[in-house]
Amino acid sequence: MKEAIQAALHDIEREHNVRVLYAAESGSRAWGFASPDSDFDVRFVYAHAHDWYLRVFEQRDVIERMLPGDLDVSGWELRKSLRLSSKCNLAFNEWFDSPIVYRQDDVFAHDIRIVIEACFQPARALFHYLSMAKSTYAGYLENEHVRIKKLFYFLRPILACRWIEHARSQPPTRFAALVAAPWVTEEERSWIADIEARKAVTKEGGLESIPDHLRQWMLHAMDHFQATGHQLAERSDVDHALLDATLRRWIP
Repeated sequence: MKEAIQAALHDIEREHNVRVLYAAESGSRAWGFASPDSDFDVRFVYAHAHDWYLRVFEQRDVIERMLPGDLDVSGWELRKSLRLSSKCNLAFNEWFDSPIVYRQDDVFAHDIRIVIEACFQPARALFHYLSMAKSTYAGYLENEHVRIKKLFYFLRPILACRWIEHARSQPPTRFAALVAAPWVTEEERSWIADIEARKAVTKEGGLESIPDHLRQWMLHAMDHFQATGHQLAERSDVDHALLDATLRRWIP
């Protein structure tokens, strides 16, 4: 699959006359709880040649491909990426902490991580992750018996909220790093490890009941972070000079 991904990136560069500056896995494989049959979700950032940016009318700024073998390859043009980063786009931010990187210019990745840190907005980020947790709970976890994998789609964004509450920074992409944070208790790590062990021996569609203590923990967490989010100040001081300088540095 790695060979297929590299071939897809090379084809995209040749066909669109672009340079792929960074490419990484996103979604469950990057988070650390993929199933054996999970899709490969490759996300990348690319730049056109200089003249592309001198046109009066803007052109399409996304490249997307669905390839055989459950391979989803999608990329954003650099200027679009920087605009979204200026608004604290959490999906984009997570790409640059993915543990599975397929293509990387080290200097470019360093520059983008500086942009991500400079543009991070704690309140917006917390409510983004809280919304993910609430949607998962309402859609999959309200019943007595649930798919155990869906618990991780709740736990990850909730622990991301806790990271933001304490660190005021972009949470790690990997679930294991969120669990290892110093503000996660040993008791919580213990029952999370138990859920992970049960998931490892449970079929993909298998159902299990949620213990009462976990149900109460989930409900309390959602209420807590709803209140916490309103206590975090929104930032409005986006450094446009930093964004412009980063764009100019990477346009050939």
